[in-house]
Formats: sequence, structure tokens, C-alpha cells
Amino acid sequence: MAKKEAAAVIKPPKSRLRDHYESVVVPELRKEFGYRSVMQVPRLEKIVVNMGVGGALKDAKLLENSIRDMTAVTGQKPVVTTSTKSISNFRVREGDKIGCKVTLRGERMYHFLDKLITVVFPRLRDFQGLPSKSFDGRGNYALGLKEQLVFPEINYDTFDRIRGMDIVICTTAPNDQEAKAFLRLMGMPIKE
Repeated sequence: MAKKEAAAVIKPPKSRLRDHYESVVVPELRKEFGYRSVMQVPRLEKIVVNMGVGGALKDAKLLENSIRDMTAVTGQKPVVTTSTKSISNFRVREGDKIGCKVTLRGERMYHFLDKLITVVFPRLRDFQGLPSKSFDGRGNYALGLKEQLVFPEINYDTFDRIRGMDIVICTTAPNDQEAKAFLRLMGMPIKE
């Protein structure tokens, strides 16, 4: 009998930001907030990157280019989002393709956040830090970028138009105060 060999699963290397979380952030937050267990310490749950494409109804190529850009930026193929209801002022019908989104978890999430902190934010023009009012009350933080060209993966010669994107960082923190302390220790440049 021939033995069936299990397919080797290739895991991405452990990210630098995850090491920083385990060695610096967890002890610091346990000391600051008095957590008794390591499981009480806030951690990243997921990062959702959304890109709306306004002209996708008239030109399907715009949606394809958005998918190409988001795949290059996140390292994961996005899901096409569709309209849930008809809006006559925008000439959108229910079921029309209006954008794309990616939900990052695990190592890809840590790699994306590390790239956002170390590469993207320093490349933003007139960047003074992130506003501290963008928390939702449950420990999640939302931010928007006006152009995708700040990511190094986007080739300036191949892009067709400037598109913005929304990034939502979901944490397990129960409130905004703990989420703000957690994200600051992770390296997010959040203003006071």
C-alpha cells in the first residue's frame, strides 16, 4: 500500500508586528489596565479594506483595475460588492457591482498593518497623525485613504485613475480607551 503524503502547507513567516505585540504590547497593556489573563489583552481581530468604484456601472474595466490594485496591495483576492437596494439618484439598481473588499486575518493582517504604519503613513503628504475621533465605541478604528498610489505595490505606469479606500481595523478591545492604547503601542500614529 502506498502511503498518501499530506500536502505541505506553506505558512507565511511570522510578522515583525506580531512579535512586537507578544513581547512589548501584551506586558505593557497588562500592567496599564490590570488584566489578570493574557486572553483579556486586546488583539487584532481583522482588517477590512473596502474600495468603492463609482463608474463601475458604465465601464467594467474600472472594477477590474480596482480588483488588480487591491490584490497587489493586500496580497489577497478581493470580493466584488453589490448594491443591496436601488437608489435612483445614483442610478444604481439592486444587485449592481459597485466595488470590492478584502477581509484580512492572521499573518496577512499583521503584514498589512505593518506596511501601513511603516511605509504608507510616512508617504502621505502633510500627514500630521490619525484623528482620535475615528473609533466606533466598541474598539474598532476606521480610516480612509484618498489615493492608492501611496502603496509601493501600485505601479505608477499601469494605474488608470486615483481611487480611495476605507480601512477598518477591528480589535477585541471592549471600549475606545483600551483600543486607543493598544493601537498606539502597536505603532499607529494616533493624535491626542
